[in-house]
Amino acid sequence: MATSSATERTAQVDRTVPGGRMSWRRVLGLAVLALGAVVFLFPFYYMIVGAFQREPNPGISGAFPNPANLTLANFGDINAEIDLVRTLINSGIFTGGVLLGTFAIGLLAGYALAQLEFRGRGVVFNAMLLILVLPFQLFMIPLYVVIVRTYGLADNYLGMILPFAVNATAVFIFRQFFLQLPRELFESARMDGASEFKILRSIAVPLARPSIITALVVTFIGPWNEFLWPFLITKQQDLQPLAVALANYISTVAARAANPFGSILAGAVVLAIPAVVVFVVFQRQFVESNLGSGVKG
Repeated sequence: MATSSATERTAQVDRTVPGGRMSWRRVLGLAVLALGAVVFLFPFYYMIVGAFQREPNPGISGAFPNPANLTLANFGDINAEIDLVRTLINSGIFTGGVLLGTFAIGLLAGYALAQLEFRGRGVVFNAMLLILVLPFQLFMIPLYVVIVRTYGLADNYLGMILPFAVNATAVFIFRQFFLQLPRELFESARMDGASEFKILRSIAVPLARPSIITALVVTFIGPWNEFLWPFLITKQQDLQPLAVALANYISTVAARAANPFGSILAGAVVLAIPAVVVFVVFQRQFVESNLGSGVKG
């Protein structure tokens, strides 16, 4: 026992001694992480700095601007062209509808594929995996024909939302989570006379908080940054999300602007702020939920 205690004390001293092997490894690891963080965050920093520059400076020196060259005029210029408030509201409606569909349809489908026995379950799951492999662009033309010509949903929020409402990635996340739960938990509820909807609402959903947060965070990024599909559905500016309006500005109006570089980056900053806020808020809850779900008892 005395030998073991002495060994532990020696190991602790070795970790804290300056110049020791563990200390250098720790310093090297922190240096690598810091370098990776700088490389990762530099484009965001450059985007923010460029959005406030009065005169465009696309060179590397633009990352360290002269304070006299900073202004808020770029935000006013981009707002005058695309109306940031209106396009942000459109983005919120579009993305919110997709998240609602992801939560409702994805949760139901994931629960069914994991806990219910029905004919063709394997075929449905394999088809879902196939959708995950194929890019969305392959389905865009047939989806456009169905949404616009068959259902007549052109120039409509619903026409933008429907193709994204069923998210195969979210279904897969929910299915994998429900597969980890013991079947006895659901079987005992059925023996007590609970319906499948009640089981889902009272047992599955409260337990699925980590997977719900994960699926919503993963799903949010796609529709929030999507510009091609909403552009195909509607050409009306009062319905276009911010990503679509910003893409139109880049291709048509930016060349005539006094500072197109700064205006484009200003629009990109406005587009990025909600995504960063959502990530920061839900990432913390996601980590806490995962820690809680890993504790037994």
